[in-house]
Parts: sequence; C-alpha cells; structure tokens
Amino acid sequence: MARLILIAAGGTGGHLFPAEALSEAVQRRGCEVELVTDGRGQNFAKAFPARHVNALPAATPYGKGRLGKAAAAVTLGRGTLKALALVRRLKPAAVVGFGGYPTVAPLLAGSMLRVPTLLHEQNAVLGRANRFLAKRVDVIATGFAEVGGDDRALLAKTHHVGNPVRPAVIEAADTPFEPPRDGGVLRLLVFGGSQGARVMSDVVPAAIGRLTAPERARLQVVQQVRQEDFARVRAAYAEAGVEAEVAPFFRDLPFHMARSQLVIARAGASTVAEIAMIGRPSILVPLPGSLDQDQAGNARSLADIGAATMLTQAQFEPEALAEMLSEILTTPSRLTEMAALARQASIPDAAERLADLVAETAGLSTGAATSKAGN
Repeated sequence: MARLILIAAGGTGGHLFPAEALSEAVQRRGCEVELVTDGRGQNFAKAFPARHVNALPAATPYGKGRLGKAAAAVTLGRGTLKALALVRRLKPAAVVGFGGYPTVAPLLAGSMLRVPTLLHEQNAVLGRANRFLAKRVDVIATGFAEVGGDDRALLAKTHHVGNPVRPAVIEAADTPFEPPRDGGVLRLLVFGGSQGARVMSDVVPAAIGRLTAPERARLQVVQQVRQEDFARVRAAYAEAGVEAEVAPFFRDLPFHMARSQLVIARAGASTVAEIAMIGRPSILVPLPGSLDQDQAGNARSLADIGAATMLTQAQFEPEALAEMLSEILTTPSRLTEMAALARQASIPDAAERLADLVAETAGLSTGAATSKAGN
C-alpha cells in the first residue's frame, strides 16, 4: 500500500507552517511526503520537509473584474489538469490540503481519482477555498472548536484537532513565562505576519513615544518591520531612548516570542496558535477588510477567555495603545494570568492528532503511539 502523503498548501506562512508540522509527524510514522504549492509557495518552501516540492498554476477568482475572474478560472483549470497528472503518477495514499487556492486543484484531482482527501482549516472562519472544497473532500479537520461559515451538514466529517505548530515553536514552549517585576523591564515583541505590517510601524513607536521617560526606560522592544519602514522605526526608538532590535525578518521568531512578556501582532491562525502554545499575553489587531474576517474570529478565541486584548484597526491608535502600555507597566501582574490562560488554550499535540486523522483517512496503520483526534 502506498505510504506517500501529498500535502497541498498556499504560499504563506499561515498555510505552510502547519503543513510543515504535519509533514514531520507523518514522516515519523514511516510515510513519505511531497508538497504541492504555487510559485510563491515554492519560494517560501525551500526548506520544507518533503522529498520534493511541486509547483502548480493557481489563482484566486475573488476581487477581480469579469476578465480577471475568467483568467483565474482558466489558470485553475490548467492547475487541475496538471494536478490530475501528478496524482496519477504519484499514487498517494491521501491528499491533504491546508487552504489557499493552490490547494484547490490537488484536492479536486484527489477527489476525482478517488484518493482519500482531507482539508485542514486553520482559522476560526472557513476560508473560501476550503468552503468550495468542503463538500468534495472526505474529512475536514479544524484548528478551532467552533468554525464560522461551516455547513452544519458537514459536522459528521469534521474533527477538531487544533493547529499544528513548527518544531521551533514546540521547543520555545519549554521556556516558562517570566513575570515582569514591578518597576522592572518589560520585553515587548511586535510583528505583523511574515511580511510585516505597516500599521505596526506607524502605531507602536508613536505610542511608545507618548509614554513618560521613566516608562520608556523600562521597555525592551523587538519589532519586525517592512524594509521600507526600517530606518524610520529605528530612528523613532533611538529618539525615544528605547532599547530596540528592529529587523525586516526574524528567522528565530519563536525564540523572541519565548523571551517576550507581551506580544503585539496581527491575528493569523499560526500566530494565535504559536502565542497560545508558548503561552504569552498579547494585544491582537486583526487584519481589516478581509472577505471572511477570519483574523477577528482567531483573535476572539483568546480575547474571550482573557488571554489577549483584541483591538480593531480603528481602535489601534497611538493614544489608545500608549494608555494600555502605561497601565500594563503600572500593574504588570495581569500579564502572568493572561500568559497562563493562553497556554491553557493550546493543543500541544495538534500535529500528532492531525497525523492520526490522516493515517485513518488513508487507511494506513502506524507504529507510533499517538492520541486520537476528537470529533
């Protein structure tokens, strides 16, 4: 029986990080893995743990005029034909998708060729590509217990397994939270996703500049910025007299998260899962204007239990953030409670649960002792 798992993922860290965690888990069970993505994902996936990375044509049909939608449909059709040829050649035991339009063609091909198919939805709202595929796949796995946009008729094949996180995050989670001391240093980590976020560069340094000199002296900041914002953000912190490490990209972001005592970030599914896994208090600013408002749902999962503070982008202004930071510096003990609540929301064995579900869907036996995924 084939022991190859074909994993399909869109070309962002939010899709590729959990796919990477699953790849490691199924390989520990004696399976081989190949990845299917698009050209953008191929650039991000150079170190992906798979025997080969395949790139297929992909496009999104949303947010375009009629000509754009027609061109996207043609691209998806070409991708599906190539995916059919790929699946016929590889004969995988299962095809597993992690969302984004690069997953559509491989999962359609698997379904058409009667290969077991499974999709994983990382967000608290079912994405459009996954919504299109949901009725066509055999099994749906979710990162959150409640997923908006899911058809209630699909519940019988839906399993909550959590969001798998990278090995570096598992390692970072071993670092206990260090409670900030009254009058002591507060270590702040700021980032906005794999490509950074302009709003973080606009708001956070300006907010910190509004604090008193004694408050600013207590801050140590690590901030990810866009390349075009690097000089001005670094200059703002220097002018404010704040100790800051500023960079366009941190390869060791889980390490910095483990050292932090407060995180300010967007609310992508991987970000929320990593914050929970490492157990850190956070201020989350969901990306506005998304078609599905998925980041707002992700942020609420921590905000509703008191593990995070959620701000809309309209609320995320220098004055408001400065007031919050001043309050935190005055009464830092609240951060310890938030950190503990965040850790309680994590599912440390999410990758193993998903690997179990993949093996079961594919009809494969495994020698690894793992926990069962819950319905």
